[in-house]
Amino acid sequence: MAVAPDCRPDPDLLLARVQGEERQKHRGKLKIFLGYIAGVGKTYEMLKAAHLRRSEGIDVLAGYVETHGRPETEALLEGLTIIPRKMMEYRGVILPEFDLDATISRRPSLVLVDELAHTNVSGSRHPKRYQDVEELLDAGIDVYTTLNVQHIESLNDVVAQITGVLVRETVPDRVIDEAAEIEVVDLAPPELLQRLRDGKVYVPDMAARAIEQFFNEGNLYALRELILRRAAERVDEQMLAYMQTRAIPGPWAAGEHILVSVGPSPLSERLIRTARRQADRMGAQWTAIYVETPAHHRLSNEAREQLTRTLQLAEKLGATTITQFGLNIASTVIDYARRHNITRIVIGKTLRPRWQEYVFGSVVDQLIHDSGNIDVYVISSNEHNPQKIGDLDLLLPVTLPRDYVACIVLIAAITVIGWLIKSFISPTNLAMLFLLAVVVIAFRRGLRPAIFTAIIGVLAFDFFFIPPYLTFRVTDSEYLITFAGMIIVGALISLLVTRAREHAFAAQARETETGTLYALSQDLTVAANADSIIVAVTRHIREIFQWESVILLPDEDHLVVHSTGTGLVLNADDIAVATWAFQHGAVAGYDTDTLHGSRLRYIPLRSSAGVLGILGVKPAEPDGIITHEQERILTAFANQMALALERVNLVRTSPK
Repeated sequence: MAVAPDCRPDPDLLLARVQGEERQKHRGKLKIFLGYIAGVGKTYEMLKAAHLRRSEGIDVLAGYVETHGRPETEALLEGLTIIPRKMMEYRGVILPEFDLDATISRRPSLVLVDELAHTNVSGSRHPKRYQDVEELLDAGIDVYTTLNVQHIESLNDVVAQITGVLVRETVPDRVIDEAAEIEVVDLAPPELLQRLRDGKVYVPDMAARAIEQFFNEGNLYALRELILRRAAERVDEQMLAYMQTRAIPGPWAAGEHILVSVGPSPLSERLIRTARRQADRMGAQWTAIYVETPAHHRLSNEAREQLTRTLQLAEKLGATTITQFGLNIASTVIDYARRHNITRIVIGKTLRPRWQEYVFGSVVDQLIHDSGNIDVYVISSNEHNPQKIGDLDLLLPVTLPRDYVACIVLIAAITVIGWLIKSFISPTNLAMLFLLAVVVIAFRRGLRPAIFTAIIGVLAFDFFFIPPYLTFRVTDSEYLITFAGMIIVGALISLLVTRAREHAFAAQARETETGTLYALSQDLTVAANADSIIVAVTRHIREIFQWESVILLPDEDHLVVHSTGTGLVLNADDIAVATWAFQHGAVAGYDTDTLHGSRLRYIPLRSSAGVLGILGVKPAEPDGIITHEQERILTAFANQMALALERVNLVRTSPK
């Protein structure tokens, strides 16, 4: 008797589907009317669908609908309840905005919110309208909205390449991925161009400029293809999920997993978007990895900010972000790829001079050589002077004049000593003293001063110790070989010593971070109550960052500030932001996308029992960023504190 093949559904996929359905029970549903450009009729179709729902007895509310003065669109607003717009002042001008609070208070079944990618007026609760929509969905309200393809984050650079216009207002792809339904509103480009000429999209003067600059027929066909492909990918994802959860056999191969290697270069943002598009096309998982080399601490503030923005963009687009310490970028990426079943690697190719690649090696060449059966995709760059990473970082520090003064003083001292003892030792042995100076400078001052020391050491050796004395002429050509050897050996010694110094510094930084987390875990282990936990966490934050911090814990229906002894006082606005972070379980405040004007960052203390409280930190700089390293430590602190609070709560509530 033949054994039937195992056609049972994947339990992990089933569990994920059940969990997703459970989350959606109390969350509103999002429907996006997606178009490839303005004027295709997205708002019109949204209003028609709203009237259909209203005829079914659904409570429909027009939260924000932009008709652009089109009579046929304005006519469809009749019969719908309209929420008055909230008037906000910005630089002396009164601007109308969507009234989020009034909409939530009204609690309709369905609300219409036009222009999902809109940027809110400064001072609004959220900087972006899509975040307003997410709050409506969390409140259990269904939302209809509109969006153009050029506002999708992962397609931003593709649209810019097609149209020559870089769109600044974008929506993360996760918003589109989480939508319950997407309806493509399509219109043939010739019909759209005729609508433009008839003044049904813009006024005639604006229409003429639009056709010439943006709405030309080639752009429209390209954008139309882009949106149809994006919609097809979404349908394919839904079909694949259906087949997998029901164990329907299909002709697909094993799952793909993409790894994109990023760094402190602006090119990394392009790599992130490219990897996202590849992942979408293949239905693949994708991960962004940053290899933290020993030269990481040498990065400038601008480079650190760029790295933080890149990793935040990767997380916003749905990637798993990893920071991996390694002495070599290529070998670290390959090692991670092999351990995590990566099938494709995306990396950028910067325009470095060939001599630098010969001297310091090429990350791309090494990655391709060592990749084995892993596919490597190299993305080119048009940057003239990209941020250098890897071994070349050893040359980046700008040395101070006093470093070179120290080199001259040391060479002068050795020259004096050599002059006094030149009668007792040969010139060859005297050369060793100058090499010793190179080693000392390399260890104390860095690579550039060490190379400078090697050069002036050769000059001093030639001038004072090689006949004819006190001239730079050389009568014996063999000494030219000695000079070349001194410079080459000095440079190599400088490079090796400097690299060893960098590795030691990086190891020390890692050890400090690990020791910090270990010390906090020890303090939290012996903490007997919430107060002692709070004291331990705030003390460690103060010692590491020199930042003030505060803890807020729930008491019935509101948050209570627990004193930390730092003198940090929260006002009503601070409490409101902390309450929002607690209710939504999301990071908010300083240097985030939510309520970023706050002076503190609020981090939820998440545990298996839910959000137990809020950790608030006040950075020393009022306007700046929290770097990736700082964010990593703060997240670890918050996680450890949540575990400790959960333990204390379990002990307090357990039966005696």
